[in-house]
Amino acid sequence: MSTDSRFARPTPFARLLYAHAVMVCGDAAFTVSLAGSLFFQSPTHAARGNLLLYLLITIAPFAIVAPVLGPALDKSKGGRRLLIVLSAAGRAALCLVVALYISKPAPEGLLVYPLAFGVLVLAKGYQIAKSALLPALVSDESELVTANSRLALVALIGASAGAAPAAAIQYLFGADWTLRFAAMVFVAGAILATKIPRTRSRPEPDQAQEQLERAELHQPSILLAGSAMAVLRGSVGFLLFFSAFSFKDDLLALMFIGIASGIGGFVGVVAAPLLRKSVREEVIVASALVLPAIFAVFGAVLGGGGGFALTALAVAIGAAGGRLGFDSLLQRDGPDAVRGRAFARFETRFQLVWVIGGMIGVIPFLPQVGLFLLAIVLGFAAISYVAALRAARTRACRTKLLPEAVDRAIVRSRERALGEVRSRLRRQPKPGPDENRPDPTP
Repeated sequence: MSTDSRFARPTPFARLLYAHAVMVCGDAAFTVSLAGSLFFQSPTHAARGNLLLYLLITIAPFAIVAPVLGPALDKSKGGRRLLIVLSAAGRAALCLVVALYISKPAPEGLLVYPLAFGVLVLAKGYQIAKSALLPALVSDESELVTANSRLALVALIGASAGAAPAAAIQYLFGADWTLRFAAMVFVAGAILATKIPRTRSRPEPDQAQEQLERAELHQPSILLAGSAMAVLRGSVGFLLFFSAFSFKDDLLALMFIGIASGIGGFVGVVAAPLLRKSVREEVIVASALVLPAIFAVFGAVLGGGGGFALTALAVAIGAAGGRLGFDSLLQRDGPDAVRGRAFARFETRFQLVWVIGGMIGVIPFLPQVGLFLLAIVLGFAAISYVAALRAARTRACRTKLLPEAVDRAIVRSRERALGEVRSRLRRQPKPGPDENRPDPTP
């Protein structure tokens, strides 16, 4: 008897997808509440100082995420799923506390910053846990780009679904009620996260295996794609704050730029899986650098809100597609045992360059000059990435940057296995004289 697919139980990946949609909805509501209180309700000079302080705070969570949460996710049984649940519950509680101080002046109002720090720590921990858990929830590594694309597409829809009512609530009732709305959304996300199935824990590797896995993280494919993605994240941070301050008094232009960026993100997450059917992840990452570099030149020539919107569209396409390519590449080539700390390390780097790009974007200078500089940086990064990939392919060892370390680890592992076999053979009793006689029975 066949079962109607409409009533079939959700797959493990579908359960993660549902929880992710609600999580990004809550993140969007939290971001709207902070943007309304720190940026639009302050004069330009005060807004620059508030946002610079906020940018510095966004770096701080990785002092905890990278050295603490990453290794903990790899070593603890079920740690990735547990962190997703705790992240949602913790953000719900912190949003309720932030709502008490978001509208108060200094010094009480300054408590918003350390509380926002806690929300960011939990948000980044969730992103790392989600990326590290995904390969265990799909049936084949060829599905990683498609799975990451669906997560990114759901994130765009969820962010829009969370930002629209949050903006309406803030306009009607204030930022504190927006934060309470975000808290309710995170509670729903925590409930959905408990439905994600547990994954089987991997046995503790020996020292040689750990050294081999660490060396695998230094493959050219991973390191070069990480550098390319860092440039894209820095470009996103720069364009976000540069556009915000260039058109702070022109809300219509800002809305136009935001819509273009949203459309670009949608196009990027849809195009990446289609490209993956014919090209590898490395080509997707390279294309993600070339496209925004070209369009940034046209945007600088065009100028005004239209030029910024064109650039935002291309940068969003590149950032979304490049991130899908990088995540899938790291999930493809990176070993599972250290995947949590690998994502933590790269997320730290990406957030750092995003903040650096945002700080540069806060500096006031001519809009066309800023877009030309962005085009130059992206073009140089694209050329460097392609050249470095070609150089890596011509080496004797094409897949490792540390071949000696890998060879030593393999030799030690083989010698240890041979030694165990020899010791077992020595411990076996030798056959007696009667045992060597053939069996007389036919």
